[in-house]
Amino acid sequence: MKNIIKFISYLFLLLVTINISLYSQNKEKDLSNLQIEFHHFVGGHPLKLDNLQYKNQFGEQFSITTFNYFVSNIILKKKNGDFYKVPQDSSYFLIKENNYKSKIVNINIPKGKYTAISFTVGVDSLRSTMDINKRRGALDISGGMLEGMYWTWNSGYIFLKLEGVCDQLKVDRTGQKKFRYHIGGFGGYDKRSMNNIRTVNIDLKEKGIINAKKYKKSTVQLEVDILHIFNGHKPISIAQNPTIMFSEISKTVSNKYTNMFSHKLTNN
Repeated sequence: MKNIIKFISYLFLLLVTINISLYSQNKEKDLSNLQIEFHHFVGGHPLKLDNLQYKNQFGEQFSITTFNYFVSNIILKKKNGDFYKVPQDSSYFLIKENNYKSKIVNINIPKGKYTAISFTVGVDSLRSTMDINKRRGALDISGGMLEGMYWTWNSGYIFLKLEGVCDQLKVDRTGQKKFRYHIGGFGGYDKRSMNNIRTVNIDLKEKGIINAKKYKKSTVQLEVDILHIFNGHKPISIAQNPTIMFSEISKTVSNKYTNMFSHKLTNN
């Protein structure tokens, strides 16, 4: 009798496991691929590293040598008002101008129509304070992928790194007229500190909503105009601010770089 009960219990557990597995597989089959492309510009001109000269509203001429930033915590708004949050472990990306593949983010989303997308520029405090072993992929500080996007002295990620050369600067110790903007700060571990985590909200309705279908791919193209960091409200002079890191003016930069992102088009 006991053996029969054990066999029935085993059979029940086996059937539950199979059903869970089939349910998961079916849910995965219902997902659609969404590709988000980040296209970098400076004042409407495509970004080209190192040699092309640009000009800000102060008339300062500059070129850009490095442009990297983190995108994380992607959330999509459905046409019916519901939200889909991309699983957090699959929602951290390091975008680098010198790496074409990094500028194309691929995620899987449920079928449906989506009218808006939001994401964080930076790395949230919860993930920033997790055990290092739980920070994988783009956040792996030991894998060599970060390329200087982590402050070891401050134990924090650099959310955005913008470096270049400006004609109006004096020659520095490297023999260049270089400016460096390294923006980070997630609010602090055990006491409050600078918080430059920012959220970007993109309305897709004007230039095409996402119509995610089974076995189909949708593509959202975003334009990222770096000139917004320098121009507009509270403009920033490179000559007056050749280096911005963990300082008060970094808040101004973080507030401004959320305006860099705009929706170009959607392909379904």
